[in-house]
Amino acid sequence: MNIVLTGSIGNIGKPLTKELVQKGHSVTVISSKEERIAAIEALGAKAAIGSMFDAEFLTETFTGADIVYLMETMEAAGDMFDKNIDFIGKIGEIGRHYKTAVERSGVKKIIHLSSIGAHTDKGTGIIVFHYHVEQILKQLPDDIAIKFIRPVGIYFNMFSFISTIKNKGAIVSNWGGDQKEPWVSPLDIADVVAEEIEKPFDGKTVRYVASDEVSPNEIAKSLGESIGKAELSWKVISDQELLKSWLDIGFNEQVAKGFVETQASQASGILYEDYYQHPPVLGKVKLADFAIEFAAAYQNEEV
Repeated sequence: MNIVLTGSIGNIGKPLTKELVQKGHSVTVISSKEERIAAIEALGAKAAIGSMFDAEFLTETFTGADIVYLMETMEAAGDMFDKNIDFIGKIGEIGRHYKTAVERSGVKKIIHLSSIGAHTDKGTGIIVFHYHVEQILKQLPDDIAIKFIRPVGIYFNMFSFISTIKNKGAIVSNWGGDQKEPWVSPLDIADVVAEEIEKPFDGKTVRYVASDEVSPNEIAKSLGESIGKAELSWKVISDQELLKSWLDIGFNEQVAKGFVETQASQASGILYEDYYQHPPVLGKVKLADFAIEFAAAYQNEEV
């Protein structure tokens, strides 16, 4: 099949591209950076260089595809330290360009990488943009089938713990404790997307993706042991303290407030309401596997 992937070849895109090429599909990868062309072609895919804010470019690239994989990220909207960006608005704009390009190109099968929390527009913080993009895509005609893939928190978000571990000797956040919650590896996300690409498409469906279910205290224990700090603890601070720390380092206010609310929704359980009503079979990459990767990053990062 002819498959177009947005999102370049990052943590999910690279293994996904590899897997689809190995299965014999013709893959085109959209990237905004010309310097990615060689790396994309080295994977056996074709590169299409352009912007997700350019509906004409997207339409041209989608035309002739059997399936298009859509995703949007904070990075696509800009620098999180730029205080003038409306990230939720900008990502909604990407969603509208996707909708326009899908309609104009004639593609009938879409996989959209969304997120846990996309079931609601209440109380989930910055990731509410996933809800908005899902709603935009749901406006597409009934003859366009969409699979909404909703991964849970991705392991690589834990790399943000490295700075506080090195500077404060602990993982510091506004939620914690012994309540288990789901996490996922980008490799398991790529496997699920590749699997869904080869399954029948019918209507508009939702599938959650998770690799492991562990508590914050279990995360601290596993990561601590991996870096030789068996005593590592997960310290819980107030929403106000966390917000101040992020604003003090220059975060965009919408982003800082949004992340605090997202993490508070982990503590309250709002984030996981729909997930636990439709729990997935867990993937193969467990926290212990990621801890090895975390330890390598911890040793290499200077703070």
